[in-house]
Amino acid sequence: MKKSLKNYTIRYITIMILIVIAVWATLFYAYITEEVYDNVDDGLKNQKIEIIRAAYQDESILKTDTFGINQFKITKSDVQVNKDEKNIFKNDLIYMPYDEDMEPYRILNTYFYGKDKQLYQLEIRTSTVEEDELKYDLATALIILYILIIVSIFLLNTLVFHRAFKPFYQILNKLERYQFGKIKTVVPITSNVSEFILLDTEIDKMLDRNEKIFQQQKLFIENASHELQTPLAISSNKLELLLEDEQLAEHHLITISETKEALERMIKLNKALLMLSRIENNQFDATQTVDFNSVIHEACEELADLIEFRGITLEVLEHGKFSADFNVDLVKILISNLLRNAINYNKSKNGFIKIDIHKDFFTIANSGKNTALQAENIFDRFHKENTAINSNGLGLSIVKTIIETNKTISINYSYLNNFHIFKIQKL
Repeated sequence: MKKSLKNYTIRYITIMILIVIAVWATLFYAYITEEVYDNVDDGLKNQKIEIIRAAYQDESILKTDTFGINQFKITKSDVQVNKDEKNIFKNDLIYMPYDEDMEPYRILNTYFYGKDKQLYQLEIRTSTVEEDELKYDLATALIILYILIIVSIFLLNTLVFHRAFKPFYQILNKLERYQFGKIKTVVPITSNVSEFILLDTEIDKMLDRNEKIFQQQKLFIENASHELQTPLAISSNKLELLLEDEQLAEHHLITISETKEALERMIKLNKALLMLSRIENNQFDATQTVDFNSVIHEACEELADLIEFRGITLEVLEHGKFSADFNVDLVKILISNLLRNAINYNKSKNGFIKIDIHKDFFTIANSGKNTALQAENIFDRFHKENTAINSNGLGLSIVKTIIETNKTISINYSYLNNFHIFKIQKL
């Protein structure tokens, strides 16, 4: 799924901050616990020195064999102690009556010789931080910090992004509204960002170049098509006159007739290409609210003889009035091409065309080929499902171009119950 640039940046910033905070929290927790234990251990060492010093001055202290208020005890020891084992630290849980719970303690085990040369074991303990509570408090603080950072980034990003990228969206809006053939005054954007100014300048230059090329192509196509119409019409008329010449042999008349048919196809193709060019060049720009129901009935009447000649049954069902803002000439071309397509590609016998009109859509369905058509290709230029059919392959391409230039309706093809269905729907 595509995302806007703002959401894209926020997403990755959020993920990166989450990773950074997670790594930082792990390192911070390890550092804090290490510092806590270092401070506690230093305190226990200092307390050890004071207790041993006091024991040398007052031997009664050596009889403190249970933990009391001072949280230490001294017992005689017969264990041989290495120099490296004089200070042994460990963690333990001790029941606290006040809290009615086990609390974490840091304990120092050490040995010393009294005045009597007797080896004594000194055990000092002190309460320390609960790691579970520390983890919980740290996690809570980090979650709150993370939320505050993300909210702050979102707000700042929204304000800064909207302001900084305003020229960029102005450029996009200019490109979206631009149509070739419709000359408009290009207004340069105002921005303090040099890249946006450069982008806007280059886009304006590109549009100007393309507009000139477009006008040249448009003029060439119009001139070429009009210039071709005259010689093609003259050639067709001369061939028509030759066909009326009784002195020509039959095989000559057949050749002339075939040539005339090919020429007529060329005339139709030239007209279709000229029509396609005019549609793409937005030369049908006058729009109004068009009643498609009336246009469909008119097209059916115009093609009634051809439908009857082909032995096709036509059915028109009206469940509502379909209307849209459109160029009325383009609507007539659109409906005519769809109907002609339904006629040309129908069954050779007992064919059927069904037109179903609703308020928001209408369908033109026809019998014909017993398999679905290639939906991705049927609107391509010069695409024909059956090359034997006398068609230039531009009918559906013109239909698609008309719909794309108007952008108020859409078309799609489907195959259901042996019917080829073209559905026109409002957007």
